Amino acid sequence: MNTTQFNAALPINLHDQTVVIFGGTSGIGLAAAIQAKAAGAKVIVIGSNAERAQQTADTHGFVGWRAADVTRSETIYAALADIAHVDHLVLLAGSFVAGRVLDADVDYLRRAFEERMWASVHAIRALGEKLSKSGSITFISGNLADRPNAYGTAVLAAASAAMEALARGLTLELAPVRVNTLSPGPIDTPILGKALGAGRDAFVASLEQALPLHRLGSAEEAGNAVVFLMNNTYMNGAVLNVDGGARLA
Repeated sequence: MNTTQFNAALPINLHDQTVVIFGGTSGIGLAAAIQAKAAGAKVIVIGSNAERAQQTADTHGFVGWRAADVTRSETIYAALADIAHVDHLVLLAGSFVAGRVLDADVDYLRRAFEERMWASVHAIRALGEKLSKSGSITFISGNLADRPNAYGTAVLAAASAAMEALARGLTLELAPVRVNTLSPGPIDTPILGKALGAGRDAFVASLEQALPLHRLGSAEEAGNAVVFLMNNTYMNGAVLNVDGGARLA
């Protein structure tokens, strides 16, 4: 066997490939967009706010931007309508939907699935044959898929687990398009502040003591994992845990 093929690291090379990132205007999505561009990709970011999406694209030199409310399918189809070809579709949009099943408004809880599973279904349908057969789709789940808790996250945990199941099914249904799921643990992104408000710092300090690495992950670390899933052409049907071992704690 010629072992020289194992001696060189796989280069990160997305030269001239078109990458579309839902949720690409902040947090993990923005970090992934910046790193994909650095690897040569033509990046289009999609966010919920048009002004912020345009500003993000201008600031970082992305080739394009779109605005879409992922809970409204017509805006997803409109955002993707004039994009002729996509090599990598990344679906990271989604808010922190928390509420107890016995108490919370059901329409609010339903957002966990609307923002994740159904938004993904509509985005994939909107692209159709425009998505490269040699390309990839990346979903996002999270630690809750493995370790739900008793603090009003049952529906969000179910939606996260559903994304992993959806990816496995689509790996077969959409073959040879590769479909993977990023499962991040506690990551220091703006969503923490939105979800926790004034209690953010105290929660983070307590959480850090319980985590094996005694820190939260960064958006850059999680974004790097997204780029890895795009670039490694043998990653398929996988869940990539980027959580510092949090699911084991």
